[in-house]
Amino acid sequence: MTRSRFVLFAGLALLTLAGCTRPEKKTATPPAPAVAAPPGPKEYALCGEVVAFSKERGTVLVKHDEIPGYMPPMTMEFTFEPADQGKLAEGKRFRARLVDDGKGNLHLRAAEPIDEVKEQQVKAAAGLLRQDTAMRGKEAYREIGETAPQFALYNQDGDVVAINRFRGQRVVLNFIYTRCPIATMCPASTSRMMDLQRVARELGVKNLQLVSITLDPAYDTPVVLKAYAEARGIDTANFNFLTGPESAVRDLLHQFGVIVEPGDNFLKHTLSTLLIDEQGKIVHRVDGTAWAPKEFLSRLGAPAK
Repeated sequence: MTRSRFVLFAGLALLTLAGCTRPEKKTATPPAPAVAAPPGPKEYALCGEVVAFSKERGTVLVKHDEIPGYMPPMTMEFTFEPADQGKLAEGKRFRARLVDDGKGNLHLRAAEPIDEVKEQQVKAAAGLLRQDTAMRGKEAYREIGETAPQFALYNQDGDVVAINRFRGQRVVLNFIYTRCPIATMCPASTSRMMDLQRVARELGVKNLQLVSITLDPAYDTPVVLKAYAEARGIDTANFNFLTGPESAVRDLLHQFGVIVEPGDNFLKHTLSTLLIDEQGKIVHRVDGTAWAPKEFLSRLGAPAK
């Protein structure tokens, strides 16, 4: 079976330098000392346990896990958003975005508590998905007609959503990430899904669920995904935005045939939108964003509009 795959290589235009003619030599002038540009702020995903608060300093002491590419596990003090204090309880684990402003200031934002029971459910599902992907090996990619892989991830409300939850319903599924800067990629894909949701509702289509899985789980936590949906006025009654362990997302990308490569400030990736039937089988697939709601509505049994 052949299928189109394309990789986004946006933003890689050649930079040309103008005005490189050699000036006439007059007098020797010592070169100006090079001045390094101040480092800008950087963000990292942080998971840890609250040790204590300091009201006087307005900080929280956190025993955090390793932050890959940044620092090993340790206990450190951070400032935090006042609105997040109710989400941070002593002795409890949480996840947040760690912002390093490049000037020695470390700040936590978008904090959310970690439910250990839910965490174990998602972790166990990720382990089974890892085994399944490894066992399938070169045949990991799921063709049309095959059953979709089993998985469980967090949605924008922090609830655990397993694919089996949608048995008996039709699912339109894609992959996006909230920081995607290319208008014709993730933003366009989300817009198509919103159009599909709206038209399907107008036509009375029943048993339809929309699912967008993040390509960037380290950044797109449930809090971030919720803000993304709210900013666009998305009705999440039947539209879930999912995130979870990076290993689980990688395995789903492999099994659904979506390619992702790191870029300088964005992810290069392909786009695919899939239709999964009531029995959990993949029955249709469209690559890219050049699709209209009617392409899926016709397969959902919607009356012609």
